[in-house]
Amino acid sequence: MSDRPFGALFLSVGASKCGTTWLYSVLQTHPQLHFTPEKELHYFHYKYGNKGILSNQRRMKNAQARVLSRIDPEASNIRRVRHQMLFLGDYFSDPIDDTWYANLFRLKRAGAYSCDFSNFHALLPAHAWGEIADRSEKLRVLFTMRDPLDRLWSHIKFHLEVTGQATALDTWTPEEFWAFAKRPFIWDNCEYGHALRKMTNGLGTDMLHVQFYEDLFDRTDDTLATLEGFLGVDAFEYPAERLVRKVNVSPRRPMPDFFPDLFGPEVDRIRREVEELGYTPPKSW
Repeated sequence: MSDRPFGALFLSVGASKCGTTWLYSVLQTHPQLHFTPEKELHYFHYKYGNKGILSNQRRMKNAQARVLSRIDPEASNIRRVRHQMLFLGDYFSDPIDDTWYANLFRLKRAGAYSCDFSNFHALLPAHAWGEIADRSEKLRVLFTMRDPLDRLWSHIKFHLEVTGQATALDTWTPEEFWAFAKRPFIWDNCEYGHALRKMTNGLGTDMLHVQFYEDLFDRTDDTLATLEGFLGVDAFEYPAERLVRKVNVSPRRPMPDFFPDLFGPEVDRIRREVEELGYTPPKSW
């Protein structure tokens, strides 16, 4: 196996509820960017600690949700289905190692990036980034941030909605919101400074690009053009229907009146850390 098996690799790091699923749906159409049928491969989260994330059962559930349930004999393109089945042959193979991961992208065009969008990338240990860079011929990493308070509220709403607990949004006390928000799977996504410090320490300056959620939708054309420049790919005219499509929309509920004050000190700290690292958040923050 090559000592750089990952080739040209483009990783989106999150954060969660910062528009990365929308961005994934748009960038899928670029001919120099190759995405697998499974958006979130989670290989590096597996490699650096969470072995259960790619258990046999989890992989089969992912395939059922992402691929198998979407095959329609009356409407699906058989060549695309064949492509998906070839991917699943590699996805279901063992052992799960660097060769396994590289093989997931074996069907990409020559010269294209292997693209992997997983919010768990932001949770990797600091030493992982230098190791991933060493295993890649070319590595580009994207980190997207959103107003910390808006991101937190959106994440809480979305999780409670999809888990059938939406009534809690109307009944929880400040203490209950605080306890839930501080659970690692929610709060770790808030710690932009911590994630950025880990990536900065392990990546070259040309490998990391930081963008803001607000710019994705307020300055879409400029933001996509800047991202293309960072990747070194051709400018592309993305389908209009992809640009206006809404994905993973949280339920429309205003945050409780106490919510901004409850998390205000933490939000101020997170904003300061971002600024101290040299980034200028939108004024709306």
